[in-house]
Amino acid sequence: MIDSHAHVRVARPSLDLAAAERFYVDGLGLEVQWRSAESVAGEHDLLMVGPAGGGWHFELTRDASNPILPAPTVDDLFVVYLGEAPDEALVQRLVDHGGTRVAAHNPYWDEWGVTVVDPDGYRLVLCSRTWGQVAASS
Repeated sequence: MIDSHAHVRVARPSLDLAAAERFYVDGLGLEVQWRSAESVAGEHDLLMVGPAGGGWHFELTRDASNPILPAPTVDDLFVVYLGEAPDEALVQRLVDHGGTRVAAHNPYWDEWGVTVVDPDGYRLVLCSRTWGQVAASS
């Protein structure tokens, strides 16, 4: 049975782990949880980022010998519930570190937050609501 103490990992391919690190670590403020030290034939290069002490992290992968192209859609979202309006300085820092601010495909996210596309084309939503507000209104 999965409970609230289960750790969650979301894995995505990346064409440029250094660019992904700049966006998620320097831009968003996550911490590097793990990084593969060097490319090894037959193994993936890895970058794992997440909040310190958090119950989730991103695993960004790259296989130098057989790269997988990221294939994001406008509905592939990573939503962070901030509980307050996104700080414009944070949004600008994400843009300065390789992101692109865009209008959301679903206007709900423009009403309740800001959408920024990461260097691989995946969408990050900084939501002004809390998860409790969202769950209660469902």
